[in-house]
Amino acid sequence: MTLLQTQCLDKWFGGLHVTGGIDFSLADQEIHCLVGPNGAGKSTFFHLLLGSLAPSGGTILFKGEDITHRPSYERIRRGISVKFQVPGVFADMSVHQNLQVALQRHYRKPAELNEHTDRLLEFLHLAPHAKQLAGNLSHGQKQWLEIGMAISLQPTLLLLDEPTAGMTPDETWQTGQMILDLNKQGMAVLAVEHDMSFVRQIAHRVTVLNYGKIFASGSISDIEQDERVVE
Repeated sequence: MTLLQTQCLDKWFGGLHVTGGIDFSLADQEIHCLVGPNGAGKSTFFHLLLGSLAPSGGTILFKGEDITHRPSYERIRRGISVKFQVPGVFADMSVHQNLQVALQRHYRKPAELNEHTDRLLEFLHLAPHAKQLAGNLSHGQKQWLEIGMAISLQPTLLLLDEPTAGMTPDETWQTGQMILDLNKQGMAVLAVEHDMSFVRQIAHRVTVLNYGKIFASGSISDIEQDERVVE
């Protein structure tokens, strides 16, 4: 089943055509990676999906519903969550408190909230740092914490904008395992990423953007063997 679809999605900034008629689809429970050079329009595409940018033309469908002109908060309520490239954690609150801020949307009773917070801390490899201020975490740990806050909303679709930027190779691999585990639980993932080893680890399908248009799409092996993409 198609979970997300865009039809002729356009975005102009003045005379600059940033995304040019993008026809894109993502299946239910699919892990799809979006790759391409800097300036290809990947982040703009993400902001269009989330609703933080309004398209100049085209349509966005989520679960068959037209959300093109829906505000961001309505898209989130319908099952879309996002983690942007730069971590946006609450630096002066503990790791535990950061997760509880996100989890309290679904769990109001203190015992239930604490139980789910502890489970999520273990999943994120952050249990030893639960009482630590989030601002004192390493860069990779902050990325994990924000992924945890994003999945606390229990989305159907998780958008990840360069989730492994600045991570060590080991942290990158562990992040990939987290995403694969989330996918086994039924979550679809759309990730913008430059690290091709990470893309190989997680992607069911890969789409290449170039100059705001889809340049190629297929399996990771198809993409890596495409001479046009390599060039």
